[in-house]
Amino acid sequence: MGFSVSGSAALIFVAAFIGFGMFYTASANSFETVNDAREASADRTLEQQNTAIEIQTAVYNSTAASLEVTVDNTGATELSVEAVDILADNQYLSGYGTEVDGSTTTDLWLPGETLTISATGVSSDPGRVKLVTGPGVAATEQTTVVS
Repeated sequence: MGFSVSGSAALIFVAAFIGFGMFYTASANSFETVNDAREASADRTLEQQNTAIEIQTAVYNSTAASLEVTVDNTGATELSVEAVDILADNQYLSGYGTEVDGSTTTDLWLPGETLTISATGVSSDPGRVKLVTGPGVAATEQTTVVS
């Protein structure tokens, strides 16, 4: 064998080594990304399974044009008050006041605690109220009208 054959064999070997290194790095990173996504999905699913809420009362006051909803956190997951959304008669409500067991400043809604939502400026009886938590667990209740 001459030098050209040995040189080209060495060149092919180095190219194959570099190519395998790039392939291994790309496949290892992809595998790690897919595993991280699966773990995140499993964590979200577990959080949803451990989340439960129960609407105790949904009272519409026709004189004051206000809606007050009382909800219990009956699950095992701590929830964020800021991540709670409320729909009244399929209309998204915003700018409502919240209170967790007497505290209006907390954002943490722990298991066993009661959240009270007070919305003003609700022009008519919504008929039903739907509350949706951050993990996506929801509860629906018919409203009771008082004057």
